[in-house]
Amino acid sequence: MTATPPDLAPAPEPAPVPGTGAARGKVTFVGAGPAPEPAPVPGTGAACGKVTFVGAGPGAPDLLTFRAARAIAEADAVIWAASLVHPDVLRHARPDAEITDSSLVPMEAVLEVYARAGREGLRVARIHSGDPSLWGAVQEQLDHCAGLGLETEIVPGVSSFSAVAAIAQRELTIPEVAQSVVLTRLGGGKTPMPPGEEVREFARHGTTMAVFLSAARSHQLAAELREGGYPEDTPVVVAYQATWPDELVLRCTLATLEETVKEHRLWKHTLFLVGPALSASGTRSHLYHPGHFHTFRRADPEARRRLRGSGSAR
Repeated sequence: MTATPPDLAPAPEPAPVPGTGAARGKVTFVGAGPAPEPAPVPGTGAACGKVTFVGAGPGAPDLLTFRAARAIAEADAVIWAASLVHPDVLRHARPDAEITDSSLVPMEAVLEVYARAGREGLRVARIHSGDPSLWGAVQEQLDHCAGLGLETEIVPGVSSFSAVAAIAQRELTIPEVAQSVVLTRLGGGKTPMPPGEEVREFARHGTTMAVFLSAARSHQLAAELREGGYPEDTPVVVAYQATWPDELVLRCTLATLEETVKEHRLWKHTLFLVGPALSASGTRSHLYHPGHFHTFRRADPEARRRLRGSGSAR
Protein backbone atom coordinates (compact mmCIF):
# COMPACT_ATOMS: atom_id res chain seq x y z
CA MET A 1 0.00 0.00 0.00
CA THR A 2 1.37 3.38 -1.00
CA ALA A 3 0.87 6.28 1.39
CA THR A 4 -0.28 9.58 -0.03
CA PRO A 5 2.38 12.24 0.49
CA PRO A 6 1.20 14.98 2.89
CA ASP A 7 1.45 17.66 0.24
CA LEU A 8 -0.92 15.69 -2.04
CA ALA A 9 -3.57 14.93 0.61
CA PRO A 10 -6.88 16.75 0.11
CA ALA A 11 -7.03 20.02 2.06
CA PRO A 12 -9.66 20.26 4.86
CA GLU A 13 -12.74 22.35 4.25
CA PRO A 14 -12.29 25.89 5.62
CA ALA A 15 -14.40 26.75 8.69
CA PRO A 16 -17.38 28.98 7.88
CA VAL A 17 -16.81 32.63 8.67
CA PRO A 18 -19.48 34.23 10.90
CA GLY A 19 -21.52 36.86 9.11
CA THR A 20 -20.70 35.62 5.56
CA GLY A 21 -23.97 33.76 5.12
CA ALA A 22 -22.16 30.46 4.67
CA ALA A 23 -24.01 27.43 5.99
CA ARG A 24 -22.82 25.94 9.25
CA GLY A 25 -21.01 22.63 9.19
CA LYS A 26 -22.70 19.30 9.80
CA VAL A 27 -21.53 16.33 11.84
CA THR A 28 -22.73 12.84 10.88
CA PHE A 29 -23.01 10.33 13.72
CA VAL A 30 -22.37 6.92 12.14
CA GLY A 31 -24.76 4.28 13.48
CA ALA A 32 -26.55 6.80 15.69
CA GLY A 33 -29.41 7.70 13.39
CA PRO A 34 -29.84 10.98 11.50
CA ALA A 35 -27.60 13.90 12.37
CA PRO A 36 -29.08 16.61 14.59
CA GLU A 37 -30.22 19.84 13.04
CA PRO A 38 -27.64 22.64 13.27
CA ALA A 39 -28.32 25.26 15.92
CA PRO A 40 -30.28 28.25 14.61
CA VAL A 41 -28.21 31.33 13.86
CA PRO A 42 -29.35 34.71 15.23
CA GLY A 43 -30.42 37.06 12.48
CA THR A 44 -31.29 34.35 9.95
CA GLY A 45 -35.01 34.38 10.69
CA ALA A 46 -34.95 31.06 12.54
CA ALA A 47 -36.45 30.95 16.04
CA CYS A 48 -33.49 30.77 18.41
CA GLY A 49 -34.44 32.66 21.52
CA LYS A 50 -34.61 31.25 25.03
CA VAL A 51 -36.95 31.83 27.97
CA THR A 52 -35.78 30.93 31.46
CA PHE A 53 -38.43 30.74 34.16
CA VAL A 54 -36.67 31.85 37.33
CA GLY A 55 -37.84 31.08 40.84
CA ALA A 56 -37.13 34.18 42.92
CA GLY A 57 -37.95 32.58 46.26
CA PRO A 58 -40.38 33.91 48.88
CA GLY A 59 -39.10 37.47 49.03
CA ALA A 60 -35.63 38.06 50.47
CA PRO A 61 -33.35 38.69 47.46
CA ASP A 62 -30.45 36.80 49.05
CA LEU A 63 -32.51 33.59 48.83
CA LEU A 64 -32.08 33.70 45.06
CA THR A 65 -29.96 30.79 43.82
CA PHE A 66 -26.69 31.29 41.95
CA ARG A 67 -28.25 29.79 38.83
CA ALA A 68 -31.21 32.17 39.06
CA ALA A 69 -28.92 35.20 39.44
CA ARG A 70 -26.89 34.09 36.42
CA ALA A 71 -30.01 33.65 34.28
CA ILE A 72 -31.14 37.19 35.13
CA ALA A 73 -27.67 38.61 34.47
CA GLU A 74 -27.51 37.00 31.02
CA ALA A 75 -30.99 38.08 29.92
CA ASP A 76 -31.72 40.62 27.20
CA ALA A 77 -35.23 41.03 28.62
CA VAL A 78 -36.43 40.54 32.19
CA ILE A 79 -40.10 40.06 33.11
CA TRP A 80 -41.01 40.32 36.78
CA ALA A 81 -44.04 41.06 38.95
CA ALA A 82 -43.45 44.07 41.20
CA SER A 83 -46.40 42.96 43.32
CA LEU A 84 -44.76 39.64 44.21
CA VAL A 85 -40.99 39.87 43.69
CA HIS A 86 -38.55 41.99 45.71
CA PRO A 87 -37.10 44.82 43.56
CA ASP A 88 -33.52 44.06 44.68
CA VAL A 89 -33.69 40.93 42.50
CA LEU A 90 -33.33 43.27 39.51
CA ARG A 91 -29.85 44.24 40.66
CA HIS A 92 -28.66 41.16 38.83
CA ALA A 93 -30.03 42.44 35.50
CA ARG A 94 -27.80 44.14 32.93
CA PRO A 95 -28.09 47.95 32.69
CA ASP A 96 -29.26 47.62 29.09
CA ALA A 97 -31.79 44.84 29.75
CA GLU A 98 -35.41 45.50 28.85
CA ILE A 99 -37.52 45.34 32.04
CA THR A 100 -41.25 44.54 32.00
CA ASP A 101 -43.48 44.59 35.08
CA SER A 102 -45.94 41.77 34.45
CA SER A 103 -48.26 42.98 37.22
CA LEU A 104 -49.25 45.90 34.99
CA VAL A 105 -50.01 43.96 31.79
CA PRO A 106 -52.09 40.93 30.74
CA MET A 107 -50.50 37.64 29.71
CA GLU A 108 -50.76 38.64 26.05
CA ALA A 109 -48.12 41.33 26.56
CA VAL A 110 -45.78 38.77 28.12
CA LEU A 111 -46.35 36.37 25.24
CA GLU A 112 -45.45 39.11 22.80
CA VAL A 113 -42.05 39.42 24.47
CA TYR A 114 -41.60 35.68 23.92
CA ALA A 115 -42.57 36.03 20.26
CA ARG A 116 -40.01 38.80 19.83
CA ALA A 117 -37.41 36.66 21.54
CA GLY A 118 -37.98 34.05 18.87
CA ARG A 119 -37.71 36.54 16.02
CA GLU A 120 -34.63 38.33 17.37
CA GLY A 121 -32.83 35.55 19.21
CA LEU A 122 -33.26 37.15 22.63
CA ARG A 123 -32.72 35.60 26.05
CA VAL A 124 -35.62 36.25 28.42
CA ALA A 125 -35.67 35.78 32.20
CA ARG A 126 -39.25 35.38 33.41
CA ILE A 127 -39.08 35.83 37.19
CA HIS A 128 -41.70 34.11 39.34
CA SER A 129 -42.13 34.42 43.09
CA GLY A 130 -41.41 31.31 45.13
CA ASP A 131 -40.94 28.24 42.96
CA PRO A 132 -42.28 28.37 39.38
CA SER A 133 -43.79 24.89 39.65
CA LEU A 134 -46.37 26.01 42.23
CA TRP A 135 -49.26 28.28 41.20
CA GLY A 136 -47.11 30.12 38.68
CA ALA A 137 -49.14 29.75 35.44
CA VAL A 138 -45.93 28.30 34.02
CA GLN A 139 -47.37 25.42 32.02
CA GLU A 140 -49.39 27.63 29.69
CA GLN A 141 -46.27 29.73 29.08
CA LEU A 142 -44.15 26.65 28.41
CA ASP A 143 -46.73 25.41 25.91
CA HIS A 144 -46.72 28.78 24.15
CA CYS A 145 -42.92 28.85 24.00
CA ALA A 146 -42.91 25.35 22.53
CA GLY A 147 -45.26 26.56 19.81
CA LEU A 148 -42.82 29.37 19.02
CA GLY A 149 -39.86 26.99 18.85
CA LEU A 150 -38.17 28.65 21.82
CA GLU A 151 -35.73 26.92 24.10
CA THR A 152 -36.93 26.93 27.71
CA GLU A 153 -35.46 26.27 31.13
CA ILE A 154 -36.88 26.34 34.67
CA VAL A 155 -34.70 27.42 37.59
CA PRO A 156 -36.28 26.25 40.86
CA GLY A 157 -36.76 28.65 43.75
CA VAL A 158 -37.31 28.43 47.49
CA SER A 159 -41.04 28.02 48.12
CA SER A 160 -42.71 30.06 50.84
CA PHE A 161 -43.74 26.95 52.75
CA SER A 162 -40.07 26.01 53.15
CA ALA A 163 -39.22 29.57 54.17
CA VAL A 164 -41.99 29.66 56.78
CA ALA A 165 -40.87 26.32 58.25
CA ALA A 166 -37.35 27.73 58.51
CA ILE A 167 -38.56 30.93 60.21
CA ALA A 168 -40.68 28.89 62.64
CA GLN A 169 -37.73 26.52 63.13
CA ARG A 170 -39.89 23.46 62.65
CA GLU A 171 -39.40 20.19 60.82
CA LEU A 172 -42.51 19.35 58.82
CA THR A 173 -41.85 15.60 58.63
CA ILE A 174 -41.13 14.31 62.15
CA PRO A 175 -40.82 10.49 62.30
CA GLU A 176 -43.88 8.75 63.78
CA VAL A 177 -45.79 12.07 63.76
CA ALA A 178 -45.99 13.25 60.14
CA GLN A 179 -44.20 11.95 57.07
CA SER A 180 -46.14 13.81 54.41
CA VAL A 181 -46.72 17.45 53.49
CA VAL A 182 -49.84 18.46 51.58
CA LEU A 183 -49.52 21.65 49.51
CA THR A 184 -52.92 23.03 48.61
CA ARG A 185 -55.26 26.02 48.68
CA LEU A 186 -58.84 26.65 49.64
CA GLY A 187 -61.54 26.21 47.02
CA GLY A 188 -63.87 29.00 45.99
CA GLY A 189 -61.28 31.39 44.57
CA LYS A 190 -60.68 32.52 41.01
CA THR A 191 -59.58 29.04 39.88
CA PRO A 192 -61.96 26.14 40.65
CA MET A 193 -60.58 23.12 42.50
CA PRO A 194 -60.73 19.69 40.86
CA PRO A 195 -63.14 17.20 42.49
CA GLY A 196 -61.72 15.55 45.60
CA GLU A 197 -59.13 18.26 46.26
CA GLU A 198 -61.03 20.16 48.94
CA VAL A 199 -59.09 21.11 52.07
CA ARG A 200 -61.47 18.98 54.15
CA GLU A 201 -60.49 15.89 52.15
CA PHE A 202 -56.75 16.46 52.56
CA ALA A 203 -57.26 17.25 56.25
CA ARG A 204 -58.51 13.71 56.84
CA HIS A 205 -54.89 12.52 56.57
CA GLY A 206 -54.02 14.43 59.74
CA THR A 207 -50.52 15.20 58.48
CA THR A 208 -48.76 18.52 57.85
CA MET A 209 -50.53 20.88 55.47
CA ALA A 210 -49.31 24.06 53.81
CA VAL A 211 -52.31 26.09 52.69
CA PHE A 212 -51.71 28.88 50.17
CA LEU A 213 -53.95 31.66 48.84
CA SER A 214 -56.64 31.27 51.50
CA ALA A 215 -56.33 34.11 54.05
CA ALA A 216 -59.30 36.04 52.66
CA ARG A 217 -61.61 33.12 53.62
CA SER A 218 -60.26 32.20 57.05
CA HIS A 219 -63.70 31.18 58.36
CA GLN A 220 -64.12 28.65 55.55
CA LEU A 221 -60.55 27.42 56.01
CA ALA A 222 -61.00 26.75 59.72
CA ALA A 223 -64.33 25.04 59.10
CA GLU A 224 -62.89 22.67 56.48
CA LEU A 225 -59.90 21.81 58.66
CA ARG A 226 -62.28 20.91 61.50
CA GLU A 227 -64.51 18.91 59.18
CA GLY A 228 -61.47 16.97 58.01
CA GLY A 229 -60.71 15.90 61.57
CA TYR A 230 -58.07 18.21 62.99
CA PRO A 231 -58.77 18.85 66.72
CA GLU A 232 -59.18 22.37 68.05
CA ASP A 233 -55.70 22.38 69.64
CA THR A 234 -53.94 21.58 66.34
CA PRO A 235 -50.99 24.00 66.03
CA VAL A 236 -51.04 26.52 63.19
CA VAL A 237 -48.38 28.91 61.91
CA VAL A 238 -49.74 31.97 60.06
CA ALA A 239 -47.12 33.78 58.00
CA TYR A 240 -47.57 37.07 56.15
CA GLN A 241 -44.90 38.27 53.68
CA ALA A 242 -42.39 35.66 54.84
CA THR A 243 -38.74 36.88 54.50
CA TRP A 244 -39.86 40.41 53.46
CA PRO A 245 -39.02 43.44 55.65
CA ASP A 246 -42.64 43.58 56.90
CA GLU A 247 -42.78 39.85 57.65
CA LEU A 248 -45.27 38.76 60.31
CA VAL A 249 -45.26 35.19 61.66
CA LEU A 250 -47.89 34.19 64.23
CA ARG A 251 -48.54 30.97 66.13
CA CYS A 252 -52.03 29.91 67.07
CA THR A 253 -54.27 26.87 67.07
CA LEU A 254 -57.12 25.80 64.87
CA ALA A 255 -59.47 27.18 67.53
CA THR A 256 -58.00 30.68 67.15
CA LEU A 257 -57.05 30.63 63.46
CA GLU A 258 -59.92 32.79 62.21
CA GLU A 259 -59.59 35.22 65.10
CA THR A 260 -55.82 35.59 64.53
CA VAL A 261 -56.21 36.30 60.81
CA LYS A 262 -58.95 38.89 61.30
CA GLU A 263 -57.22 40.59 64.21
CA HIS A 264 -54.18 41.29 62.03
CA ARG A 265 -56.24 42.00 58.91
CA LEU A 266 -54.49 39.43 56.79
CA TRP A 267 -56.09 38.71 53.43
CA LYS A 268 -53.25 38.23 50.97
CA HIS A 269 -49.58 37.11 50.83
CA THR A 270 -50.33 34.77 53.74
CA LEU A 271 -49.45 31.09 54.17
CA PHE A 272 -50.76 28.62 56.76
CA LEU A 273 -48.85 25.64 58.12
CA VAL A 274 -51.13 23.21 59.94
CA GLY A 275 -50.53 19.93 61.74
CA PRO A 276 -49.21 18.11 64.81
CA ALA A 277 -45.57 18.25 63.64
CA LEU A 278 -45.56 21.97 64.42
CA SER A 279 -45.45 21.27 68.15
CA ALA A 280 -44.14 17.70 68.41
CA SER A 281 -40.75 16.88 69.85
CA GLY A 282 -38.18 15.23 67.63
CA THR A 283 -37.79 11.46 67.71
CA ARG A 284 -34.58 9.47 67.37
CA SER A 285 -33.52 9.23 63.73
CA HIS A 286 -32.84 5.66 62.66
CA LEU A 287 -30.60 6.89 59.87
CA TYR A 288 -28.05 8.24 62.35
CA HIS A 289 -28.48 5.49 64.93
CA PRO A 290 -25.20 3.57 65.52
CA GLY A 291 -27.12 0.36 64.85
CA HIS A 292 -28.16 1.44 61.38
CA PHE A 293 -25.97 0.77 58.37
CA HIS A 294 -25.91 2.10 54.84
CA THR A 295 -23.53 2.38 51.90
CA PHE A 296 -21.14 4.72 53.70
CA ARG A 297 -21.21 3.40 57.25
CA ARG A 298 -21.19 0.06 59.04
CA ALA A 299 -23.46 -0.60 62.01
CA ASP A 300 -22.12 -1.15 65.49
CA PRO A 301 -22.96 -4.84 66.20
CA GLU A 302 -24.23 -4.33 69.75
CA ALA A 303 -26.28 -1.26 68.78
CA ARG A 304 -27.65 -3.23 65.83
CA ARG A 305 -28.84 -6.00 68.14
CA ARG A 306 -30.54 -3.50 70.42
CA LEU A 307 -32.19 -1.81 67.46
CA ARG A 308 -33.43 -5.17 66.16
CA GLY A 309 -34.73 -6.01 69.61
CA SER A 310 -36.82 -2.86 69.63
CA GLY A 311 -38.39 -3.83 66.30
CA SER A 312 -37.11 -0.62 64.70
CA ALA A 313 -34.29 -1.96 62.53
CA ARG A 314 -34.82 -1.49 58.84
